[in-house]
Amino acid sequence: MEVSVDRELCEANAVCVGFAPEVFDLDDDENLVIGPVPEEEVERVSQAVTNCPKNALFTTS
Repeated sequence: MEVSVDRELCEANAVCVGFAPEVFDLDDDENLVIGPVPEEEVERVSQAVTNCPKNALFTTS
């Protein structure tokens, strides 16, 4: 699974970080940083994508 972000939509509210802090983080400028998605994090990352309040996250297989 790969995750991408639409930076025009993302407000860096960190909901995704709450769901999967091993994959999502905010840098010092409050830009979303997305790391690799380990197999054991797929469900949590899927929840983060589903719960993004701005629908800014997208997944590909």
